[in-house]
Amino acid sequence: MPLVFDVDDVIYTSQGITLPTLKRLQALGLILLEADGFVKKGFGKHARLFYGGRLTKIGFKNDGNNALDLGHVLLTAQGKQLSESTKPSSNQQFYEYVIQRWFRQGLTLTSIQISRN
Repeated sequence: MPLVFDVDDVIYTSQGITLPTLKRLQALGLILLEADGFVKKGFGKHARLFYGGRLTKIGFKNDGNNALDLGHVLLTAQGKQLSESTKPSSNQQFYEYVIQRWFRQGLTLTSIQISRN
């Protein structure tokens, strides 16, 4: 899940993620780009997401029928297939950016980290 919320934010531009780049990926059929953004609906009280192998638990205010802002980009079937053939590296700064953004939206976030050493 790309999670592109603001293409003008330095968290994206510093990684080469710009509106022209996203438009090229859309023209290639790898992503859907929507100015109004995408929202995933139907979450219960809690949801679990993974980033870089890290589990993050999201707590919503309501017991059910919750929604999560996914940003302005979704992968197409072709984009998902391509992403599955690569192993993306995780970016701690980006993870913290997303967590802070969701926290400001009133979500409760918990990340469980286990040291392997």
